[in-house]
Amino acid sequence: MGIVSPGFFGRGRRDDPALPPGQHLTEGFPVLSAGPTPRITPDEWEFTITTETGQVHRWSWAEFLALPQDDVSQDIHCVTSWSKLGTSWRGVSLDTLFESVESDCEFTMAHSYGGYTTNVPLDDLLGGKAWIAHEFDGEPLEPEHGGPARLLVPHLYFWKSAKWVRGLELLRQDEPGFWESNGYHMYGDPWREERYW
Repeated sequence: MGIVSPGFFGRGRRDDPALPPGQHLTEGFPVLSAGPTPRITPDEWEFTITTETGQVHRWSWAEFLALPQDDVSQDIHCVTSWSKLGTSWRGVSLDTLFESVESDCEFTMAHSYGGYTTNVPLDDLLGGKAWIAHEFDGEPLEPEHGGPARLLVPHLYFWKSAKWVRGLELLRQDEPGFWESNGYHMYGDPWREERYW
């Protein structure tokens, strides 16, 4: 992984019940990355779910776009203390992608183009809680924000919403991903300020 991008800075907090503790409101969309921005074309992109038995479920870009799409409005919260409220996304629910997946695992590791990883409990991806998003504000997702597609897990700190996502690996035990191995919290609930171990 390369040098982190600009944007790891905080500000004073406004009193707003929609803001978790220690957060401040931003009108922009800061770009924060743990390495260079991969440039993946839709023709190159695919998404996989790999079970503990090694079974691989695979979607090309065309197959992914043919799945039922959700329009989602969610607040997002970065561990560096910014929050952006009422963001608009379009993507495929993880519930849809997991319809034909059989597994007894409770944990996942998200893998991204570029080598980034982050761990997320499976329960936090299902039940209408997470999506593979490919549009933001009605436009294709820009590469700097994770395009062509990123994981969107808005109830956790935004480092869990892996940019440039390429797959999920099902795990029997929880394992740390990139930022978790570097001291970030294994779960990352913004309302509990689970920023670091």
